[in-house]
Amino acid sequence: MTTTQPAPGFTPAPGHSQAPAPGPVPAPVPLGSLPPREHLRPGRTTTVLDVVIPVYNEERDLEPCVRRLHDYLTRTFPYGFRITIADNASTDATPEVSARLDDEISEVTAVRLEQKGRGRALRTVWSMSSAPVLAYMDVDLSTDLNALLPLVAPLISGHSDLAIGSRLARSSRVVRGPKREFISRSYNLILRGSLAARFSDAQCGFKAIRGDVAQRLLPMVEDTGWFFDTEMLVLAERAGLRIHEVPVDWVDDPDSTVHIVKTATDDLKGVWRVGRALATGALPLDRLARPFGDDPRDRQLTGVPGGLARQLVGFCVVGALSTVAYLLLYSLFRLGVGPQAANALALLVSAFGNTAANRRLTFGVRGRDRAVRHQAQGLVVFAIGLALTSGSLAALNAASGTPSHGTELAVLIAANLAATVLRFLLFRAWVFPGTTTPAHDAGTESGSSR
Repeated sequence: MTTTQPAPGFTPAPGHSQAPAPGPVPAPVPLGSLPPREHLRPGRTTTVLDVVIPVYNEERDLEPCVRRLHDYLTRTFPYGFRITIADNASTDATPEVSARLDDEISEVTAVRLEQKGRGRALRTVWSMSSAPVLAYMDVDLSTDLNALLPLVAPLISGHSDLAIGSRLARSSRVVRGPKREFISRSYNLILRGSLAARFSDAQCGFKAIRGDVAQRLLPMVEDTGWFFDTEMLVLAERAGLRIHEVPVDWVDDPDSTVHIVKTATDDLKGVWRVGRALATGALPLDRLARPFGDDPRDRQLTGVPGGLARQLVGFCVVGALSTVAYLLLYSLFRLGVGPQAANALALLVSAFGNTAANRRLTFGVRGRDRAVRHQAQGLVVFAIGLALTSGSLAALNAASGTPSHGTELAVLIAANLAATVLRFLLFRAWVFPGTTTPAHDAGTESGSSR
């Protein structure tokens, strides 16, 4: 087997200089949005799938697992494959077992890392692999292998970016104790409540990812342990990537060495870290955005501004909430000051919230870059709205002298409707120009990192 240069942080298994098998190295993915997905052509590469098995002190279970997986893939998988053993700092005979399997089976590669961490092992091996589809599974093979081809087929066809096995789907069949069942479901409820995750099972050790997506996504994932999977899925989902879920049959391994309390604590810390990064816009998720597919109905029509429909919906929702807030503030301020001052104060306070909400929700702009400039431009738009509404109040007072509070509100609502239309046009053409790409219109949440 040809030797390749190992990446920093791991060494080959004893007696070997293995890294992922050689092959055509894919060109680096540029920093712009990802290109449209394409169906993989197996004839262009001998290895379509690289299945990684991360292990730590698994001298007893490793060989039966690898031989069973190899036999299954040889009999049923229609494409070229490779099995990579990622030994992360085992202290027993696991390195020797890995080296022997590497020597005896041509499709098996052994890699040795000198630091512990399942996430570190997966990121290291996946980052080096030239296979267009990357997967991993736990060494206990708790998941029925019949789910492997359904797992990777959407990635090969170009339909999806990632795929996960789910033990919580309605049609899944799972055998495990009540303690682990409770922990698993509680953890996924936490993810849904705190990070708005929509995937059903973050912890199942049965996942796959396209190689081009991995090149861009893996450098953003910080965790090196068990939270690696969750962080990867949350970032992918927030970026608008497509995650395919496969119901699986799963039998719990009673001899699992996972420390539940420590793992749960680390996971909660990870949830807090990722949630904070997403809230502050610290991650360049726009680098993961996918354009529409090749369906002619998805192509941008000549003369139709991209993203207009979605932006109108977002702007109307934000505008409705802002109007309610503005009217409440006006009524509050009106108790202590005159109508002009109350109108100015209510517009000023609601203008900051309106600009911030439209910046993120309507036009998909994330991060702090140019935030001050956007708020300043929003104040100019506010001044125009103030002129319209103040002018309307002045005209009302000149016409009727002392109008009722209800009449004032009716006039202000009409003036605000006119100001709202003008505000949207100014936001779209001046404050947030260039945020109407097809990727945004596709409904991604990545936005722009401007």
